[in-house]
Amino acid sequence: MHTLFPMHTLLVTGGAGFIGSNFVYHWLETHPQDRLIVLDALTYAGNRENLAPLTEHPHLRFVQGDICDRPLIDRLLAEEQVTIVAHFAAESHVDRSILGPGAFVQTNVVGTFTLLESFRQYWLGLEKPAHLRFLHVSTDEVYGSLSPTDPAFTETTPYAPNSPYSASKAGSDHLARAYFHTYGLPTLITNCSNNYGPFQFPEKLIPLMVVNLLQGKPLPVYGDGQNVRDWLYVKDHCTALETVIHRGQPGETYNIGGNNEIKNLDLVHSLCQLMDELVPDLPVSPARNLITFVTDRLGHDRRYAIDNSKITQELGWQPAMTFEQGLRETLCWYLDNRDWWQALLDRSAL
Repeated sequence: MHTLFPMHTLLVTGGAGFIGSNFVYHWLETHPQDRLIVLDALTYAGNRENLAPLTEHPHLRFVQGDICDRPLIDRLLAEEQVTIVAHFAAESHVDRSILGPGAFVQTNVVGTFTLLESFRQYWLGLEKPAHLRFLHVSTDEVYGSLSPTDPAFTETTPYAPNSPYSASKAGSDHLARAYFHTYGLPTLITNCSNNYGPFQFPEKLIPLMVVNLLQGKPLPVYGDGQNVRDWLYVKDHCTALETVIHRGQPGETYNIGGNNEIKNLDLVHSLCQLMDELVPDLPVSPARNLITFVTDRLGHDRRYAIDNSKITQELGWQPAMTFEQGLRETLCWYLDNRDWWQALLDRSAL
């Protein structure tokens, strides 16, 4: 897919995180003429090592900084003549939001407001160029929880966030929407389902299970394990975001899902089967013997599901990776990159 203009300069917030770093690799590969400015605070989930192979890349500049730092944002936009803001930076782990919601409000709400306000002033100073875009990357969790028989989330599903994390993301979504409707700022909002793939921090479900299996530790499953999630391979997510940036209509929201609804317990069983196959000398075999049910998460949403119809019909995107293939590739990545996650475990004392 080619850019609309000869060259873009992207400010990628949270570009050293899980989804952000995958997006950086994807964009540099598919848009070699573009320049990327990666801004990341390098908190627990942001990892400079995620971008280590790109350290000497001529079209990449890394800046350690906070999205709440307005003078820094102002300076980067002006110095680099940014044309696209791809906003991934967020506190995103639900359990952490329950224990400490303040950081989520600060980063997700105040940080997004700071970016929007800085981008608005920059956009006005350039006399509202039509090719500028502000992509706000959000989550399906803003829509709340579904029963087993409810239809999947669409872009018009009412917001009903149930955790401090999802409430803070809902607030940031509303700000992005308001900046389009009030000021005409060319914002685009995406709401994605659960991502999986390389570079995901090992407190999230799939990498946590892989790491625990390799260490012979219990596999904690919340409640009865019947909570349902729609799983999206992160590289499919990146192609969807690329499509939205190029072809999406400013002011619109696009839901992005993987068409893979699966119960948490079934996912863990699939992981165990794959790990038994891929790692014959696991500390505990068969791997399923490590499954342990733990007290359910507070306010745990029962089911998420994404209706992809809008982005498929209007923009022509659909996921390319089957869940089975994506899961196998993901597990192989974690097996091949043990130094990467071991360093994180050592650093965070998980």
